[in-house]
Amino acid sequence: MEMMRKYQAKNILEIGNVLSHHVKLEHDVLDKYEIAEGVTNADIVDFTSEKKYDLIISISTLEHVGWDEKPRDDKKIPRPIDNMKTLISSGGGTIMITVPLGYNPTLDNLLKGGSIQFSKQYHLIRLSKGNEWREASWEDVLAAKYNSPMPFANGLLIGIIEIEPSV
Repeated sequence: MEMMRKYQAKNILEIGNVLSHHVKLEHDVLDKYEIAEGVTNADIVDFTSEKKYDLIISISTLEHVGWDEKPRDDKKIPRPIDNMKTLISSGGGTIMITVPLGYNPTLDNLLKGGSIQFSKQYHLIRLSKGNEWREASWEDVLAAKYNSPMPFANGLLIGIIEIEPSV
């Protein structure tokens, strides 16, 4: 929410329709599957837009790209990030991504191997079924399992990519 407030009154694109289920914010939403008012239904992998964005945010969505599709495409996961970079304003901007660790082993391996890199990276580890979290090191969340010991995410990566203004 702090990031959204920082960029309010600027062009914001959300990949995956998550925020509108929790808060009212003025921003564009791209979601391949969810049909809702104000949501553009397209795949981020090949989405193009004349409009450029100052902030692109994706909350627990990219782990599904290629993984939950039929047929499964393990090589698809880096492509959305590459495409998001083309959608950032020439004045520069920020891409913020959260992914639960342990859900998509292909994505986890790309992150562990350094194939997907961020300007800044933060990690959270789940402490209780009551959805309490604490900041943790990368080493602490590497072994996080999805749905174990608690339902859903037990380790979370927050990745930030800062795009410099183009010259």
